[in-house]
Amino acid sequence: MSSAHRILHGGFGRIALLDMDESLVPHAHSECHVLLKVSGEDTYFSVRDRRLPLTDRTAVLINAWEPHFYDHQSGAADTLILALYIEPSWLAALQRGLSLSGRPDFFSSPCIELTSRMRHHADLLIDAMLSFGLVPQDRLEELLFDLLIGITEKHSDWRHLAKLRVGVASDFYDARIRQASQFILDHPQGELDMEGIARQCGLSRAHFFTLFKKNTGMTPQMFANIGKMQMAFRCLSDNRSGTLGNLSESLGFSEQGHFTRFFRRHIGAAPSQYQKVTDSYTDRLIS
Repeated sequence: MSSAHRILHGGFGRIALLDMDESLVPHAHSECHVLLKVSGEDTYFSVRDRRLPLTDRTAVLINAWEPHFYDHQSGAADTLILALYIEPSWLAALQRGLSLSGRPDFFSSPCIELTSRMRHHADLLIDAMLSFGLVPQDRLEELLFDLLIGITEKHSDWRHLAKLRVGVASDFYDARIRQASQFILDHPQGELDMEGIARQCGLSRAHFFTLFKKNTGMTPQMFANIGKMQMAFRCLSDNRSGTLGNLSESLGFSEQGHFTRFFRRHIGAAPSQYQKVTDSYTDRLIS
């Protein structure tokens, strides 16, 4: 059974050390996403309709809003994975051009060969994640930035995108879909009336679903799941957020068990176990 070994949550986004031995459903994140193998068996992620290897020498790079899934092989041993979900605003505060990391075309390739320097920076971050005590925030953010700047310098299109002066607002090219997608993200509680949202866009339900998939690469429901997971992550990182039953109910699940299955299928760990291994940091940047 997959589980989370350690989660670090803060203004930088999330860093997760995940022991994976079961597949995940197709899903997406609002942050750029970097995956590195820590130990165990080589494995695969599916991105852009390609099955991509995750090994000691490769990393999988997933753009914000890009659908992907974990493709665990039947009978294979488990794999310990370092998963980074990085907030564009945190990167932008450290290097302005990296605000474009929130775009769905930021990374030029979904699978890269790691240089020895990248692997070294990854191993330093992994060692910090595996340490017993709380990782000092300044040290954590320094390690994270060193790793990410090495990867983005070689494997992102941020300089080209910056010259074009293209902003995140153009990710979804149809204004009706931009508005609908923001409404969906802003309303993670309960079940959404997709037909009503389509009417507000001036579209039939069928046309709305077709246009939404064309613009985002996702169905409206997959997009709604991003909002639910975002709210779940925020609440689970805050010990004052109430019980899992309350969270489950607020997200529109009729039973807590349904929420647990939903969460596990998206991240690989049960929400109660995820919460127990989460260290939260204040939203403070490197000085």
